[in-house]
Amino acid sequence: MTEAHRQPEQHGPEFERRDLHPAVIYGSLIGLAVATIAVILFVRIAYNMANSYIEARQPKNPMVAPEANTRDVTPRQINQFAQPRLETSERTEINQFRLQEEQRLHSYGWVDQPAGVAYIPIDRAMQLIAQRGLNTTPKAGEYPPSTINTVNQAVQKVDTSNKTPQGGKAKQ
Repeated sequence: MTEAHRQPEQHGPEFERRDLHPAVIYGSLIGLAVATIAVILFVRIAYNMANSYIEARQPKNPMVAPEANTRDVTPRQINQFAQPRLETSERTEINQFRLQEEQRLHSYGWVDQPAGVAYIPIDRAMQLIAQRGLNTTPKAGEYPPSTINTVNQAVQKVDTSNKTPQGGKAKQ
């Protein structure tokens, strides 16, 4: 065999010599970390400069006493905001909401007392439905109310334009 075709003797596992050197990989990672920190610092400095620029040029109203920081909201100011408001403590607020729902689901009460509409506990409502069943089909000779007739009846009940006022004559 010639010298060119001879395989080198191997004395154990070796790695491919064409791979990247570990120093290049570590150098790239360090460069990436330095670049990330530089970008973070640049953005923070740019934000602070823009914020101070805007605050310096904000129109001042002489009738309003300056507040220390308009971004902080005190509990007294929360009620001035329109509904819905942001939650201040969602865990306690959701617990209170769930407690109110549970109390309503398991108690009796009036929805509209003059109209005779009440609510009952959900367990009792399920028992009544199981006993009586649901009326899913109309009885013979009955037609389901149409939306147009229902709306017309509601409008006639509410319309007071042609009715006489209490203790007076009709408008003409």
